[in-house]
Amino acid sequence: MDTRFDFGGADDQRIVYVRPVKVADLPEEVREQASGIDTLYAVHNAEGERLALVRDRRLAFVLARQNDLAPVTVH
Repeated sequence: MDTRFDFGGADDQRIVYVRPVKVADLPEEVREQASGIDTLYAVHNAEGERLALVRDRRLAFVLARQNDLAPVTVH
């Protein structure tokens, strides 16, 4: 099966990646603001730049969609 597929326009989807981040791995100033929380969720662009940190996974997906982005989970 050797069928060519035109992936043109795939970048138009504006995919972002959502992944859990341990608060202990974050800078001290962020850890202070996240008292009582063990895990936050980061939203990253395709280049790996962190765009946002939020309290839970659901909120990360809502935030991405409200900004016309297509969120996917990263393990």
